[in-house]
Amino acid sequence: MTDTLGFCPNRLARLDQFLAEKYVQPRRLPCTLTLVARHGEIAHLGVQGLADVERGIPAREETIFRIYSMTKPITSVALMMLVEQGKIALDDPVHKYIPEWKNLGVFVAGTHKLGFQTRPCARPMQVVDLFRHTSGLTYGFQLRTNVDEAYRREKIGEIEKAGTLEGMIQALAKLPLEFSPGEAWNYSVATDVLGWLVQVVSGRPFEQFLAEEIFRPLNMVDTGFHVREGQEHRFAACYQPSRDGSIALQDDPATSSYLKPPGFVSGGGGLVSTAHDYLQFCRMLANGGTLGGTRIISRKTLDLMTANHLPGDASISAMSRSLFSEAAYDGVGFGLGFATTMSAASTLMPGSNRDYFWGGAASTFFWVDPEEDLIGIFMTQLIPSSTWPVRREMRTMVYAALDD
Repeated sequence: MTDTLGFCPNRLARLDQFLAEKYVQPRRLPCTLTLVARHGEIAHLGVQGLADVERGIPAREETIFRIYSMTKPITSVALMMLVEQGKIALDDPVHKYIPEWKNLGVFVAGTHKLGFQTRPCARPMQVVDLFRHTSGLTYGFQLRTNVDEAYRREKIGEIEKAGTLEGMIQALAKLPLEFSPGEAWNYSVATDVLGWLVQVVSGRPFEQFLAEEIFRPLNMVDTGFHVREGQEHRFAACYQPSRDGSIALQDDPATSSYLKPPGFVSGGGGLVSTAHDYLQFCRMLANGGTLGGTRIISRKTLDLMTANHLPGDASISAMSRSLFSEAAYDGVGFGLGFATTMSAASTLMPGSNRDYFWGGAASTFFWVDPEEDLIGIFMTQLIPSSTWPVRREMRTMVYAALDD
C-alpha cells in the first residue's frame, strides 16, 4: 500500500470497526474482507472473522469465496470479446445461435402441469436482451409467476446448479417467456445463456474460453468453476441466517459440490474466486480494458458496456418486474452485464454517475467508479444477499473517507 491515495486513514479504519461490531462479533456474518483500491493501488485491505466457523479457521487475504452473480460481468466481457471479433452482434436474434428458441411464446395463461397458453413475441429476443435482462427469461427463486414455478419444477437456475448448461438451453425451449423481449426488466438466467453463446460462437468449452482469454492473461490464478486440488484448505464455508439471528451452515467446504468440476458450468453464478483475483478483473475494467500490457477488451467496448441500455434510457425501477436483484433500483440503469448509476442523488448513496457494479448471492459485492478512479470489493459468505444492508454501508463509509 502506498501513501493514502486521497483517503483519510482514520476514516477508512472506521469501516473495519463498524463491520466487526455490527456483523462479525454478533455472528450476523461469518467474516468480512474489504478491499479498496484507487489510482491502481490498494488503499485499504481489512480481513476479520472466520472463513469456517465450525472449524475455527480465520478468514485471510487468500480465502476462496463463492462469488455467484459476480460471475456475470466476467461472462459478459467474454461474449463482448467475441462481438469485437465480429463473430456475433448485439442485435442478432438469439435463435440464430439457438435454433430451438425460434418460436418461443409469451405467457398468457396455464401452469407447468396443465400446459401453457402463449402469444407470439412482439419481436425476436436479441443478444442485447440477454445482457441487460430484458429477454423475458426469469429465475425460479423470484416466486412471482407460473413461469417461475415451472423453472423450479425443471430445476432451472438454482444456486447449486443441476444438470448441464446444454440441458438448461433445451428445457427453456419448452417454456414460455414472462414478457415479450425488450418490454420489461427481470433478473434471470440470461447470463447463463450468454455463457452458452460463448461456447457456441468460439467453438471452445465456455470454461476453457474464460481460462485462456481472461483468467490466465489477468493472472487470476484462484478463479474457476471449482476449488482445485491443493486449494481446499482456503475455501470458505457458506452460511444462511438462523432463527436466532445468528448464522447456520449452508454449504460445508469439506463436502461442497465446488470441490469437483461441475456438470453445469454457470456463467450466471458458478465461479469461485479471491478478493485479489477479482481486483485484477476490476483493475482491467478501471484501466479501460487493459492490464499489465494485455488488452482484454477495448476502451470503447467497455464504454458501451457500462452505459445504460434499458429501452428509452429507463431506470431499472421503471422497468422491473423482478422481486429480487443484486441492486437497489432508484437512480440505476443496466448495461451489458453491469448495473450502472444514472443519478447518484437518486440512489441516496454517495457515488458517481456512471459508476458500475454488481453483487453475488452470498452477499459479495464490487463496484468501479471511473470518476474517482476507485474500486471497492466486499467478500463474505451469507445467503441471501438481501439479509443485511452491508453493501450500502460499505459504499457510504468508503466515500466518506475520501480526503482529496
